[in-house]
Amino acid sequence: MAKADITIRGRQYAVACAPGQEQRLTDLSRDLDERVHQIADAVGDLGDARLLLVAALSLLDELDEARRGHPSELSSQKAASALSDAAARIEALAERIEAGQ
Repeated sequence: MAKADITIRGRQYAVACAPGQEQRLTDLSRDLDERVHQIADAVGDLGDARLLLVAALSLLDELDEARRGHPSELSSQKAASALSDAAARIEALAERIEAGQ
């Protein structure tokens, strides 16, 4: 098993991968890091876990749209607004969960 050293939000991780996939994983991690920074700029710093959650949901939404053949028609401003709304809902849910513990 090979490994790739990636950096997300300034934190380094060693991630196992198939041999020969190290560069691909490194390239993908740069894209993810950029996405997480864009989300943080749009909605504020929610912490690493929540930012990665919002980034993952955003990417899965784009993947779902592509699979359905419906490319997203959201402008950057609308996307930032949608992410902000989603982040607020996630934050409220996290607070309710933490309060219940």
